[in-house]
Amino acid sequence: MNKKTLWIVIGAVLVGGGALYFFTGSTSPAPAAQQRSANGGRPVPVLAESARRGDIDVTIDALGTVTARNTVLIKPRVDGQLLRVAFQEGQMVKRGDTVAELDARPYQALLDQASGQLVRDQALLANAQLDVARYRDLLAKDSIAKQLVDAQEALVRQYQGTVQSDRGAVDNARLQLDFTRIVAPVSGRLGLRLVDVGNMVRAADTTGIFVLTQTQPITVVFAIPADNLTAVLPRAQAGEKLRVDAWDRESKVKLASGQLLTIDNQIDATTGTVKLKAEFDNADNALFPNQFVNARLRVETRHDAILVPIAAIQRGTLGTFVYVVDGEAQTVSTRSVKLGASTAQVVAIEKGLEAGEQVVIDGADKLRQGAKVELAAAAARGSPAAGGEGAGSKRGKRKAEGTPATSAAAAKAGE
Repeated sequence: MNKKTLWIVIGAVLVGGGALYFFTGSTSPAPAAQQRSANGGRPVPVLAESARRGDIDVTIDALGTVTARNTVLIKPRVDGQLLRVAFQEGQMVKRGDTVAELDARPYQALLDQASGQLVRDQALLANAQLDVARYRDLLAKDSIAKQLVDAQEALVRQYQGTVQSDRGAVDNARLQLDFTRIVAPVSGRLGLRLVDVGNMVRAADTTGIFVLTQTQPITVVFAIPADNLTAVLPRAQAGEKLRVDAWDRESKVKLASGQLLTIDNQIDATTGTVKLKAEFDNADNALFPNQFVNARLRVETRHDAILVPIAAIQRGTLGTFVYVVDGEAQTVSTRSVKLGASTAQVVAIEKGLEAGEQVVIDGADKLRQGAKVELAAAAARGSPAAGGEGAGSKRGKRKAEGTPATSAAAAKAGE
């Protein structure tokens, strides 16, 4: 080997060693201990909780719209000048309360005129009836022709018809006068005033004076998939009072609780859904007409179900599973489970798990089949079971019926 070739070989070795040092941080092979898992074979710290038996509601969630029980356009039934508005905008009124008044003087004059005509015709009728009595006496004595008696009796019947017509005119005039006082047909809340005092209003106007909405009680209309109708319809037809909760848009605050009122009589072929209507007392006015809410219909309550925190559920290529902790060996094993009804905090396990078995609820992302685990102190991790003040504790303090379930399992369980 000549000197030039020797230098080429030495340069290649130096370059290869530098590259190895750059990528591995050392020119020597990595120790076997460092080539193992990131935990170096040590147990993985996890948080676990035991599966328990309890009750859980089977619910169907849907987006709903709040609708007033009755919506009435307050408008005059006669023409006239608006003299007074008796209530403020947005104020609650009761059925029969006077909302507004029109100028009643023209209609009072018409009533007086009709009443005077009635009195006049009543006097003519009374005089004609006296004449009939006289004519009959004369006819009995053959002092008058029967034709005169018949004519007088016809005149009496004519005046009787006139008096009856006058009474109708008086009643109509009195009714028109009453219409100058506009009353609330239902109890509810007044909207913004659409016409100011002093303006002329007419029965033919389309705007009206107020819009009155009945908000106590109030209803929510929502649509559910037609497949879920088989779970709802038999119970509704049997007379069960199915509970419906209304939540805000973010499904964090429950606004009101009511009951299912009715089910529509046909399925929407375009969306494959059927509309339902629920009624709420709305005593605190938490629901407002045309407000969007999340409606949660409780179909039934399943008792003695096996419940685990929803954080324990894992999903993979083989479906849903949980990591079950072997307390003696301090290892975990994967267990396929079949999910049932669920809420935001817990889910029911229909198959694959028994009560009392511990499942991992935190740290599962670092686990595999047969991995060694170390149960972390519940208080240090803010576990609900330990009553810590962490995020998990706050979730645990909420009721199991808390926020409406968003998983597909809840809808499937209601079928």
